[in-house]
Amino acid sequence: MTRLNRDDIVSGAGRRFATHGYLGTSMRDLGDDLGIHGSSLYSHVGGKQELLVAVVERGAAFFEQAAADALEMYSAPRERMRGLISGHIDVLVEHRPEARTYLTEVDFLGDGERRRVNGMRDRYEDAFRATIADGVSQNVFRSDCDPRLAAIYVLSILNALDRWYDEEGRLTRDEVAEDIYQFVISGLS
Repeated sequence: MTRLNRDDIVSGAGRRFATHGYLGTSMRDLGDDLGIHGSSLYSHVGGKQELLVAVVERGAAFFEQAAADALEMYSAPRERMRGLISGHIDVLVEHRPEARTYLTEVDFLGDGERRRVNGMRDRYEDAFRATIADGVSQNVFRSDCDPRLAAIYVLSILNALDRWYDEEGRLTRDEVAEDIYQFVISGLS
């Protein structure tokens, strides 16, 4: 039997939370998934809330890194938007349990943790807002565009992919990213 470490347990919790939700998960369920007694988990973590914090922070960090990569690679607003869209989709597909938990289970965090994670979310959304604002100021995007509202629209479209996108489906990840990019750019231009 392989010995589990904290990372294994956090990954398992991410899969369980993404599938059954925070409220639908018990330590016993998680232990069953990992092949150990639920009570044995307490030698690695303080409880289910600690696991939720770890999974949500991991998801937020994946999104923040994707944005940082796009902002570093591209200076032109259109290309930056393409990079942000593609990076967001990559996180949703490659880190689905963490991304889904981050997007759907934040309300179950304690107040302090929720404020910290919401701060991470705000920094991530700022990458989209700033990109749109730069496009407006450079006359690349519509002058009547509200960057805050437009960023919410774009992120809402992207976040919905978690519910419908299937890598085994008709469109590849790159095709979906390009299609969404074209849709977004046509709305912003």
